[in-house]
Amino acid sequence: MYKNCSVAVVVPAYNEETQIAVVIESMPDIVDVIVIVNDCSKDQTSQVVRRHSEFGSGRIVLLEHAENQGVGGAIATGYKWVRDNNYDVAVVMAGDGQMAPDDLPAILDPVVDGEADYTKGNRLVTGEAFKKIPKIRFFGNSALSLLTKIASGYWHVADSQTGYTAISQSALQAIDWDNMYKRYGQPNDLLVKLNVANMRVVDVPIEPVYNVGEKSGIKVRKVIFTIGSLLVRLFFWRLKEKYIIRNFHPLVFFYAMGLGGLALSSILFVRMLSMWIGSGNVPEITFLGSLFSFSLSVNSLFFAMWFDYDENKHLNPPLKHRETRRKSTQAE
Repeated sequence: MYKNCSVAVVVPAYNEETQIAVVIESMPDIVDVIVIVNDCSKDQTSQVVRRHSEFGSGRIVLLEHAENQGVGGAIATGYKWVRDNNYDVAVVMAGDGQMAPDDLPAILDPVVDGEADYTKGNRLVTGEAFKKIPKIRFFGNSALSLLTKIASGYWHVADSQTGYTAISQSALQAIDWDNMYKRYGQPNDLLVKLNVANMRVVDVPIEPVYNVGEKSGIKVRKVIFTIGSLLVRLFFWRLKEKYIIRNFHPLVFFYAMGLGGLALSSILFVRMLSMWIGSGNVPEITFLGSLFSFSLSVNSLFFAMWFDYDENKHLNPPLKHRETRRKSTQAE
């Protein structure tokens, strides 16, 4: 228990035979149950868990996937177990030991104190992030975080790909976990769906942890394009669900004018370029039309983003007593 709230930690695990015991043994006493989801591992992950001295005590629950579903699928399975067993808070901690147990109280506090429905760790705000995180992952994460701000409507959320999170029972009930994206885009998908469900999300500074024996299966270049295309689809889905179907908002007109204007200005630019190459001369009306269309589209997009920011700022409250939380977490 933590502040009179029951806490379950979901641990998605795939080929983590060398790390999973360390994760179990380093779990703080405030955790009531550790829900390990073995995502059809090819190694001895399941056997290591079953041989652990705490297995059978009731504190460890082992869920087995018959087929590999990806990290998002494993998290969804764990979340459904926590939801159905009525634990107050579900935390996700990776099976490779990359999430520091000392940061757990800081992750939990906004949820158990009623400030947020979902908290997520933010590794990018610490002074050590650029030094500790591999550079290609740092820049890839930063790019995806920017795109996720636009797609999700949580404009103050950064480090979108971190998996160190806590979610309340009410938020667990609000999301359809059977339709959750099952691969590495799960955190992005979840943020968009939390926004549509009007759930409050808070970022919590955490220390990045690397070189503890983990083996990353992420191919950054491939993931960026895959998640990037997912975010585009999620962006339009959120606009439809939140601003057309559930509660109409005029920002959809600004987004439509902005995106339509960009398409038109691109066509005019290509036409202008072909005329310049072909004849060395560009009609003034073509040049002015392209310039006007581009200017109008950019302004429309900025207005739409501002409307979206204003509409969602109450769902992204600032973290209270940030410095106090960090100091107390380090003290524990």
